[in-house]
Amino acid sequence: MLTYNKPTTVDEAVILLQQPQRAARVLAGGTDLLVQLRSGRLAAQGIIDLKRIPELRGLRAEQGGFRIGAAVSGAELGEHAALKAMWPGVVEAANLIGSTQIQGRASLGGNLCNASPAADSVPALIAAGAHCTIAGPSGRREVPVEAIVTGPGKTSLAPGEFVVDFFLPAQAARGGDAYLRFIPRTEMDIAVVGVAVNLKLDQAGLCTAARVAVGAVAPTARLVEAAGTSLVGTAVDESALSTMMDSVRAACAPINDKRGTVEFRTHVAGVLAGRAARIALDRARMRT
Repeated sequence: MLTYNKPTTVDEAVILLQQPQRAARVLAGGTDLLVQLRSGRLAAQGIIDLKRIPELRGLRAEQGGFRIGAAVSGAELGEHAALKAMWPGVVEAANLIGSTQIQGRASLGGNLCNASPAADSVPALIAAGAHCTIAGPSGRREVPVEAIVTGPGKTSLAPGEFVVDFFLPAQAARGGDAYLRFIPRTEMDIAVVGVAVNLKLDQAGLCTAARVAVGAVAPTARLVEAAGTSLVGTAVDESALSTMMDSVRAACAPINDKRGTVEFRTHVAGVLAGRAARIALDRARMRT
């Protein structure tokens, strides 16, 4: 029999996850989990619903940035004006997950821990330099988002651990981010390629820091350090962008499937990286 638990504190959830029913699954939004359970792709003896835990449902300003509960829905992110103003790329990425109905349930925590290589919010969070708070039997720990997913459907979370929240640091005064993806249809499809760029400028308009992340072109979303480094010290002109795009393509390791070939995905990753960088640059120039 499938049991259903709805803890109201993080500690209660940790205790439930340590009980003999080790096949219990954590539910943050449920938009992937419930489909997988019904189709038989996943088996579980229990479901632990985290949406009743206030800590996982909060969204607040902190240290100039934002702390976002792992169970906060995409719809709530899209309605938060201050978050959208500071991190438009992250919010845009989260709001690409599913339909309007899905947006009322889908969460950053679920999108990350489902561990799909094509998750839209993950490259944007990585480019933003976001960190996760992880809770488990040994207490809490902080890790960068890029350290969570280790392969398709696999994470670095130990037994009994789950994501509590995400911390998005303060965006620079002259900073901007953007996320773009390619999909076969116009809406509600899985990314064939996704690219996020976050960059900062000095008063002269030169790039002082940049992070570039790609999704759907490798077993996990990847931070492409060489791509970010290639923009630093430049005015993010066409020459710098060309070098950055080459670095993104070099980091790609996609597969051939019905949605795209290796060659196509690799090429598109570079194109999207250039476009996302231009959007991030425009946004950085508008911030004071």
